[in-house]
Amino acid sequence: MNRNLLFVLSDQFRAMALEDDPVATPVLDRFAEESIVLSQAVSSYPVCSPHRAMLLTGVHPSRNGVFMNLNTANVEHGVRLRDDVPSWARALADSGYDTAWIGKWHLQEPLLPDDEIHGEGRREDGKVWDAWSPPHRRFGFKEWYSHGCCDSHLHPHYWPTEAPRERPDRVHRWSAEHETDVAINFLSRPRANPFALAVSWNPPHQPFDELPPDANRAYAALSPEELLVRPNVAWGTPAADEAAAIAPDYFAAVEAIDAQFGRLLETLDRQGLAEDTIVVFTSDHGMQLGSHGLVYKNVPFEESMRLPCVIRVPGVGGRRTSAMLSSVDIAPTLLGLLGVDVPSGMQGRDLSSVLLGLAEVDRDESALYYCWSPGRDGADMRGVRTHGWKYVVGREPDGRMWQYAIDLQEDPYELHRIEDPRVIAPLASRLVTELAAAGDEWEGMDWVWDQANRG
Repeated sequence: MNRNLLFVLSDQFRAMALEDDPVATPVLDRFAEESIVLSQAVSSYPVCSPHRAMLLTGVHPSRNGVFMNLNTANVEHGVRLRDDVPSWARALADSGYDTAWIGKWHLQEPLLPDDEIHGEGRREDGKVWDAWSPPHRRFGFKEWYSHGCCDSHLHPHYWPTEAPRERPDRVHRWSAEHETDVAINFLSRPRANPFALAVSWNPPHQPFDELPPDANRAYAALSPEELLVRPNVAWGTPAADEAAAIAPDYFAAVEAIDAQFGRLLETLDRQGLAEDTIVVFTSDHGMQLGSHGLVYKNVPFEESMRLPCVIRVPGVGGRRTSAMLSSVDIAPTLLGLLGVDVPSGMQGRDLSSVLLGLAEVDRDESALYYCWSPGRDGADMRGVRTHGWKYVVGREPDGRMWQYAIDLQEDPYELHRIEDPRVIAPLASRLVTELAAAGDEWEGMDWVWDQANRG
């Protein structure tokens, strides 16, 4: 029988939480020692829906339809996950897997007024974010216990597989703990087929103060300087003040997530599944926590873009790899690790041979960065990240363009922007090539091409 898959996604769990952040993650630390740790895993669009669409489909935003977060405002701009895109869940279901999704989905466009009435409702920002997903819009997941986007960790709701929109289950328990209970029930059932289970926890995403009763409150005793240890924190700014205020709860949530991950691993051991199950722990994006004078995400900085990505493959020892895994590479790589054919419509790369030590890391590989902003005041951005460099281009609403490069080897905290045309030119050329291959006909492409020819 084919190997199983346990894919765990924790929203807004930044890579630094497993590195230099002052937070305890004993379970994940032990898990990393026996797993493949990808130090260069990045979110190409560090915000929820766009990354989730890419990780599910292996297809870039311009072709999968999800180029901004799914809510009622962005649906008016045409944001919708296309029905005809491939998905790793559908590929596995077609190969005989029992597939299941538990937790946050955030890939279904809200339908008014129905989702406003029966889901989370309308938020203070005037938008409806939460949505029920009909069975034909679950992209290959046969079992279902999910909400669309309900940011209520202590009083969440869920739609089970057969539940209509009008009858969600209302729960009064910390969401990640409850979802882990549901996942343990799934893992404990006897079955004739291999399984692929995705568990998608919303914490440590905000609201940060909605923690489980047994959360570790000791982080509140740390000083701002002890909490925010990155050298690029912009001290003396409102962002640093806000980050220092929320960091104790954020770290408490990270530690609580670590404990829930431990419960899943214990279940695999207890059920005799560990030797037959590939386990993945990752996130959809990070957050700034005061770095560069920012708090949240959706920016081209490492604190937002870099992902924790730890993969345990039975029979493969623990090690670190510098292989660059971007959002669109996740789906084909999962299928490759499971020995299932990758659908022809997926644009990402299958890195399974590299992760298994059967091929060398390609030092010329790169990852794209996206940020759409139609109808808004902010800039549209595109970028490319290689092993050594990052290049970012912005197009303001008035058409003004800007650009910069970062030497990631010499300047890992991104403190010194480079605008030298001799440095910019090859990176601009790389960006044009990568965007064209992705099918992104960005309005700033001609300007970037001009920069490629000026070096």
